[in-house]
Amino acid sequence: MTLHINGPVWVAWTAWALCVLFTVLFLFGKGSFLIAGFNSMSEQEQMQYDKKKLCRTMGKGFLVIDMLILVLLLGENILPEWTIYVFLGVTILDIVYIIYATNIKCRKQ
Repeated sequence: MTLHINGPVWVAWTAWALCVLFTVLFLFGKGSFLIAGFNSMSEQEQMQYDKKKLCRTMGKGFLVIDMLILVLLLGENILPEWTIYVFLGVTILDIVYIIYATNIKCRKQ
């Protein structure tokens, strides 16, 4: 059996394009306003983080997810069904890394 997208394919491609747009925004060091929780911090708490490093870390993490989604979209009719489990596993590991990196590595010394 192969993996199939349920629903219109253009919706999946549009969602992927939006993810790529956000990834590019993050990689250029912009878009800190899109990071959940960062906006709700006080100015003093925000000053503890390197905004550019924080955005770039998010961008790198999202780049991995964007590439995984692209592989799933391009290989929809040829990839086996178990590929979705690999996708989910890598995505979870990527999210764990993003959380670690943003909380530990992006703090100012």
